[in-house]
Amino acid sequence: MYACKRLEKKRIKKRKGESMALNEKQILEKVNSQFVVNLAYAYETKDALCLVLTIMNGGDLKFHIYNMGNPGFEEERALFYAAEILCGLEDLHRENIVYRDLKPENILLDDYGHIRISDLGLAVKIPEGDLIRGRVGTVGYMAPEVLNNQRYSLSPDYWGLGCLIYEMIEGQSPFRGRKEKVKREEVDRRVLETEEVYSHKFSEEAKSICKMLLTKDAKQRLGCQEEGAVEVKRHPFFRNMNFKRLEAGMLDPPFIPDPRAVYCKDVLDIEQFSTVKGVNLDHTDDDFYSKFSTGSVPIPWQSEMIETECFKELNVFGPNGTLSPDLNRSRPPEPPKKGLLQRLFKRQHQNNSKSSPNSKTSFNHHINSNHVSSNSTGSS
Repeated sequence: MYACKRLEKKRIKKRKGESMALNEKQILEKVNSQFVVNLAYAYETKDALCLVLTIMNGGDLKFHIYNMGNPGFEEERALFYAAEILCGLEDLHRENIVYRDLKPENILLDDYGHIRISDLGLAVKIPEGDLIRGRVGTVGYMAPEVLNNQRYSLSPDYWGLGCLIYEMIEGQSPFRGRKEKVKREEVDRRVLETEEVYSHKFSEEAKSICKMLLTKDAKQRLGCQEEGAVEVKRHPFFRNMNFKRLEAGMLDPPFIPDPRAVYCKDVLDIEQFSTVKGVNLDHTDDDFYSKFSTGSVPIPWQSEMIETECFKELNVFGPNGTLSPDLNRSRPPEPPKKGLLQRLFKRQHQNNSKSSPNSKTSFNHHINSNHVSSNSTGSS
């Protein structure tokens, strides 16, 4: 089962979001990770562009942090999610992709309680050995180098991971209080100038990893050296985490969503009801649509064929590279397998043979008489 992310064509055109939509689709095509939502198919309808993605029924981390009792998680649960997020970032960074929008609402839970990174609209692939510049992201989660419009590579993602670990444990973001109304400029100032405050909820290891990930100088930040995510995995916070077992799907999540529950505050969190007026679609948009609607994505499609064992039906060659029997014209066709009715008639015939020596004759006579009767009826 999959989820369909529907992008309204008129809304994209009105907001000049063609490049962002196409970028997300192309980034998703490159990534095959169990910790990032996977793209299986891309197509268009008359009114929308559609991405067929991994279905995630368990809600997002923002809902779970703030709407399931007291704000925040126990450290054990926060650690598990942080480890899976780190694995997702590692898979993205392996493709030289920086995510740039790490926040609770972009982390989704599946039916089993595992998480995946979603919404890759701001992600970008960095040319090998190059740096990029761009002031993009969400207020309160953007790294200092992003706010200062400096050049960077993968460093903003480790800052975002620090913000996320802090918020999962504390129950509020590091630079803005819960439900605090504050201007964007003030939040940016806090990110650049102030230090985060740690309560009794943080163990020494949790406090340490947050401080090291929220280092304002990107060159000194945890994860921003040559080893990247491997360096973060070695931090004492993850001392008891077996990443090999985690990546193999062998560790049980600390929370399993209730399949009967809906993990969102209201229906508007599921679907946005709106119409766009004053925007017309024409033939000039067709080039963009053709780049977007490319059908199935190879890696997820191949994975599904393997998981469902459909590859057995798709194989052209048999053992040792020979043609499969159905494609070998020189080989006589195999006799059809006996069906259920044939086996029943055979069993009945054998029983009749045992009970009466003339059963075979009477059985054939019965068949022939029926045949004659049907012919007579048909010709009358």
